[in-house]
Amino acid sequence: MTTQTAPTAPTAKTVSTPRTSAGQPSTTAVSGGVTGSDQPAPDRGRTSIADVVVVKVAGIAAREIPGVYDMGGGLSRTIGAVRDRVPGGRPNVGRGVKVEVGERQTAIDLDLVVEYGVPVMDVARDVRENVVSAVERITGLEVVEVNVTVNDVRLPEDEEPETTAEARVE
Repeated sequence: MTTQTAPTAPTAKTVSTPRTSAGQPSTTAVSGGVTGSDQPAPDRGRTSIADVVVVKVAGIAAREIPGVYDMGGGLSRTIGAVRDRVPGGRPNVGRGVKVEVGERQTAIDLDLVVEYGVPVMDVARDVRENVVSAVERITGLEVVEVNVTVNDVRLPEDEEPETTAEARVE
């Protein structure tokens, strides 16, 4: 006679703090592979994901949502605007994104600027949904939380006037 055991209840999961070496970017082991020629090829070795990967994926996913004008606090947006105007400068997709990455989980904090007139709660919900989906799909990490802080609202009168510079020479 065999006995069946009841399934165990899921346990609470916590996010562990990333460990960084001096001068080295923080990385997270997503799969702790094994070694040996007797193991299947996909299981040989480890996969590590740097924190910056999660930052960039979350930043791109948040910016895809209609109603998100910009990301980051006032000072970081100002510095970013200057950086974007420098020839050869690239936009910082990680601006306004902070992450905590553990071995299997991550927590994400986002600072947003939304367009005037859009429902802020709807934008925050859509951002959360898109960020969780993108980070889990791309990295394989479980997203335990996405905290959204709306720092500012872009008003219609804040638009920069179009500069119509006339050509000096023909």
